[in-house]
Amino acid sequence: MASAAGAGGANAGLADPLLASAKKPVGAKGKHWVAADKDQRRAAKESGGEDGRPLLFRTYKVKGTLLHPYRALIFIRLIAVLLFFVWRIKHNKSDVMWFWTMSVVGDVWFGFSWLLNQLPKFNPVKTIPDMVALRRQYDLPDGTSTLPGIDVFVTTADPIDEPILYTMNCVLSILASDYPVDRCACYLSDDSGALIQYEALVETAKFATLWVPFCRKHCIEPRAPESFFEQEAPLYTGSAPEEFKNDHNSVYIEYDEFKECLDSLSSAISKRSDAYNSMKTEEGDANATWMANGTQWPGSWIDTTEIHRKGHHAGIVKVVLDHSIRGHNLGSQASTHNLNFASTDVRLPMLVYISRGKNPSYDHNKKAGALNAQLRASALLSNAQFIINFDCDHYINNSQALRAAMCFMLDQRQGDSTAFVQFPQRFDNVDPSDRYGNHNRVFFDGTMLALNGLQGPSYLGTGCMFRRIALYGIDPPEWRHANIVVDDKRFGSSIPFLESVSKAINQERSTIPPPISETLVAEMERVVSASHDKATGWGKGVGYIYDIATEDIVTGFRIHGQGWRSMYCTMERDAFCGIAPINLTERLHQIVRWSGGSLEMFFSLNNPLIGGRRIQSLQRVSYLNMTVYPVTSLFILLYALSPVMWLIPDEVYIQRPFTKYVVFLLVIILMIHVIGWLEIKWAGVTWLDYWRNEQFFMIGSTSAYPAAVLHMVVNLLTKKGIHFRVTSKQTAADTNDKFADLYDMRWVPMLIPTTVVLIANVGAIGVAMGKTIVYMGAWTIAQKTHAALGLLFNVWIMVLLYPFALAIMGRWAKRPVILVVLLPVAFTIVCLVYVAVHILLLSYLTF
Repeated sequence: MASAAGAGGANAGLADPLLASAKKPVGAKGKHWVAADKDQRRAAKESGGEDGRPLLFRTYKVKGTLLHPYRALIFIRLIAVLLFFVWRIKHNKSDVMWFWTMSVVGDVWFGFSWLLNQLPKFNPVKTIPDMVALRRQYDLPDGTSTLPGIDVFVTTADPIDEPILYTMNCVLSILASDYPVDRCACYLSDDSGALIQYEALVETAKFATLWVPFCRKHCIEPRAPESFFEQEAPLYTGSAPEEFKNDHNSVYIEYDEFKECLDSLSSAISKRSDAYNSMKTEEGDANATWMANGTQWPGSWIDTTEIHRKGHHAGIVKVVLDHSIRGHNLGSQASTHNLNFASTDVRLPMLVYISRGKNPSYDHNKKAGALNAQLRASALLSNAQFIINFDCDHYINNSQALRAAMCFMLDQRQGDSTAFVQFPQRFDNVDPSDRYGNHNRVFFDGTMLALNGLQGPSYLGTGCMFRRIALYGIDPPEWRHANIVVDDKRFGSSIPFLESVSKAINQERSTIPPPISETLVAEMERVVSASHDKATGWGKGVGYIYDIATEDIVTGFRIHGQGWRSMYCTMERDAFCGIAPINLTERLHQIVRWSGGSLEMFFSLNNPLIGGRRIQSLQRVSYLNMTVYPVTSLFILLYALSPVMWLIPDEVYIQRPFTKYVVFLLVIILMIHVIGWLEIKWAGVTWLDYWRNEQFFMIGSTSAYPAAVLHMVVNLLTKKGIHFRVTSKQTAADTNDKFADLYDMRWVPMLIPTTVVLIANVGAIGVAMGKTIVYMGAWTIAQKTHAALGLLFNVWIMVLLYPFALAIMGRWAKRPVILVVLLPVAFTIVCLVYVAVHILLLSYLTF
């Protein structure tokens, strides 16, 4: 999120014409989609519903005029690939047979991985929530609601790499979401155990008493203040624009003060702790970190000690905002802001701070461990039927998003068998050209819609709503046993938690949590202790899965394997937005963790070939593709380095006859892009999205993916998993440039292969130009054709590595025309060097 100062002051974008107008959004359905549930809707309308519940979402399929050619072309390309393999085997002639063998193996793998990627895309389905039907069914005339409860989990690991302002904006967007206040609770998990996170949450709760009523009164979007205030022209759909201007100015001033308060927390805590520590009675006592109430903070201290440091401290649970019905809530303080909220609900959802206990003797299990700790603690307090989790750098962009997920969970058709609802991931800090493919719309808007037509999308780590009992490892209704044993070997030794599990299974839950007491808080701190889930089913068949870098994919696989399905929710206004790493090195570190975790899954008991007894066949194929795709990079890297053969004086051909070989390749590659063109039409993505996806896959295939394969080899040999590294959300020190990180080149070893590939292809093109000058008169037409075809491959590699070349340029990349000039210059220099060396050698040999 950019600074609110970028909005140009409190009155930025508040001109009357802008307030009154709104651009009509493009429909979420899309022009290439047609309704697929007309018969179901007609039958439900006539019968009044099988169980009294209405249909709460609409289903669309791709029109036949687009889908049938798409499927046919996939089949045609499959035949073409098979014929290509047969032709290569029959014509096993090459100047370098070992390279020919490797290339045949690589082509077979390319064909296999393409098939794994393409088969699950035969039946894309789009599902759109029906918000009107949901309100009609669950909102009552008196303003109350019968919607089920939701526990919202937010996870943060470090207040430096993940700035506090981002985290608190996430929390504020949750507190201000359009969901019944008495049925929503927010839990913040702080893995650093730092006092600054807790006190920031307290300050956030205070500011929320102004921000949340302001959002409700004026129906604003988005409800994360940083993103809202940076808008040049905030869209207003209310009925009191003049009052909105006044309220906007007041809230803007308060938000600036709130940010200043967050910035000053570190020094305030330090000064307070120094003051208390100066009153120590005994010499040699540790310098503790002190809370505002005069007690020592039980988490990590500024001056760390053995049991008060990051990685070793007691578990902490603190209820910042209690349930609104008990009056122990800051919502009543809204009146002190001198704004008119007389007809606005000023209550706030419950807000809880959690820092799970840590001890060097136990594996903390990274993000999965933090989520499981939240799962257990929330069960003792609110025990909501549904759970949605967010990374701390995401926020709710559409206040209706929580309701939208409920449309799938409560629908009469497949609602009871739906374990989770995944939303697309969107990012609002990406550079306009999306140089490194951060938006990844080919995946989020293509692959996920395709999986939606099978057993459902995979879990993607954030922006996903779960059914609590599905996370507990309980089977879906059609496979569930009548009497489920809830024992301590599986769920842990906490009696109150075991009782909460039984209530969850039997759907015996109250919307009002128990009163906050010392006993309850102590029990909550017990279930988030470092050792609580040891020797239990947690991280195996219960909760989020442990011992793998990508806990999201494997957790979704485990749930699908039990027979549950999932749904993909698309909305006209994006449900959630977040921050993506626009720095190349940070982006590649993220890819290493994801792809390395995928390979770990393949070599685990959750291997898609053997795991998931009730998973559908094509769904299994999609998971197999997710676990083996990094291996493709090894063959891509081999091909990308092949241009060094230009340096060999004699002609070297990987396959003879070479012309037919290249023509075959061109046809097969062209068919991939024609299929891609049809795919992006039904997915609704642009050519730029598609092209950036291709370019970044090449960059990743020469850097991050081979690094992940190497990590996996080391893992198999040493049993050491992928190192978990929090992706830094801090930006380069340039407050005047929102995209300063984009131009900050941070060299790491995994960039060496990509650099070598780039240099090899620059050199190959230069040498090819030199050979053309030297041998033009001697070459036959066939030799000239071969040279041109080989040069075409080199140019293609260069075009794919264009974003990497820009990254090397650093801040010079702000003017891409420089690269357009530099590359021909580099080609020319290599060409002249080659010609000069050739002339010198020829002269020497002649002499």
